[in-house]
Amino acid sequence: MFAETVSTGGGRSSAAVKQDEASRATKEIKKKMDLNPPKGTRDFFPEEMRQRNWMFGKWKDIAAQYGFEEYDAPVLENEDLYIRKAGEEVTQQLYNFEDKGNRRVSLRPEMTPSLARMVMSKQRSLPLPLKWFSLPQCWRYERMTRGRRREHFQWNMDIWGVSDVTAEAELLSAITNFFKNVGLTSKDIGIKINSRGVLQEILTGLGVPEEKFAPTCVLVDKLEKLPQETIEKEMQEIGLDKAVVDRILEVLQIKDLEAMSEIVGEDSKALSDMKRLFSLAEAYGYEDWLVFDASVVRGLSYYTGVVFEGFDRAGELRAICGGGRYDKLLGTFGGADLPAVGFGFGDAVIAELLMAKDLMPSFKSADIPIVVSAFDASLQPVAAKAASILRDAGKNVDLVLEIKKPKQILKHTDRVGASHWINVAPSEWENGVVVVKDLDKREQTEVELDKLAAHIDNN
Repeated sequence: MFAETVSTGGGRSSAAVKQDEASRATKEIKKKMDLNPPKGTRDFFPEEMRQRNWMFGKWKDIAAQYGFEEYDAPVLENEDLYIRKAGEEVTQQLYNFEDKGNRRVSLRPEMTPSLARMVMSKQRSLPLPLKWFSLPQCWRYERMTRGRRREHFQWNMDIWGVSDVTAEAELLSAITNFFKNVGLTSKDIGIKINSRGVLQEILTGLGVPEEKFAPTCVLVDKLEKLPQETIEKEMQEIGLDKAVVDRILEVLQIKDLEAMSEIVGEDSKALSDMKRLFSLAEAYGYEDWLVFDASVVRGLSYYTGVVFEGFDRAGELRAICGGGRYDKLLGTFGGADLPAVGFGFGDAVIAELLMAKDLMPSFKSADIPIVVSAFDASLQPVAAKAASILRDAGKNVDLVLEIKKPKQILKHTDRVGASHWINVAPSEWENGVVVVKDLDKREQTEVELDKLAAHIDNN
């Protein structure tokens, strides 16, 4: 008798046949699997992870030096948080979808709206000023170029509750100190400074209504990406006549504060803030990093005052970092406005720059200082005990879990960057000691287990 099933169509299908079909399907899937990460994203193998941690460490050190506290928020947010009406690119670049609860959600393209949401949720109880920083991963579906991917990590520092440009001056000091800490100088990097307030005063004087200001700034930000004729046409499409457009383009060419004062007048509040910011920069000692540039407005509609953008003076890379003042963001979410200023600093462009200038440290070695091994399986418990003693003393130890030849272990110590190799061998262990090899000095010493940590500290 044969085990078989009869299909409703009259054919026969045995369990063995079904299993064979499933096996072939599995093999086909394995053949077709793309082992690359999704386009525009990255894997972080241990070497790349060490580089990332190094960068994060530098950012965290600066934030700590300036008295900032760390925060975080979900990478997944409600889509409404990012949908704005000013024509920003970011609203067209969302990784957005409907979840299983029929809610419209999005991977965050930037951190500021999440921060604003958090501040609003506890606005009455939070002590001001807030000085917070974060290292979020952000997602944008955009065209990829050198230093621009569809995901990146970003160093954010924000100050809430301070309306004076002392806040901008402090943030710019943090940025320039980071640059100096990684070996860059003001000859390598510049920071363009402007104020949207200046442009707003000019547009107001030309009779342009306030509601057209943010869309105008978004278009100005595209000048380096699109032909000027295209920008002029789009400005006219939002209701700016040709005379106003020509005047805006003329003003954007100004690179000198004194020339700008002739246009807006000495009593301009925005210009006064700019001059004070440059004065504070001189007091901090980073004025040589700053460049006034009237064409810098940044592409996000919520900026209201001073804006800034770090750039590669060689002109080979896109913006390195950027930020500005956004005093009215909470109001757009239905809350009470609160003065705020901050910046975002992506990991991709700065990594490109540091590698191009040979300033990125080598991360090939895992930098594990101690390797412990056993000569044979009978001595493995002793090796485990030696590793535990050292770890209890706060040492980082790589315990070799298999029995390997000395030549193989030496190759491993070189790969992980170890300075000491502790080998548990039969003849030495009979006398209650293990062999400690100082790989830098090429010396070896017999040491008792309870004296291992002190020996490592002194050698």
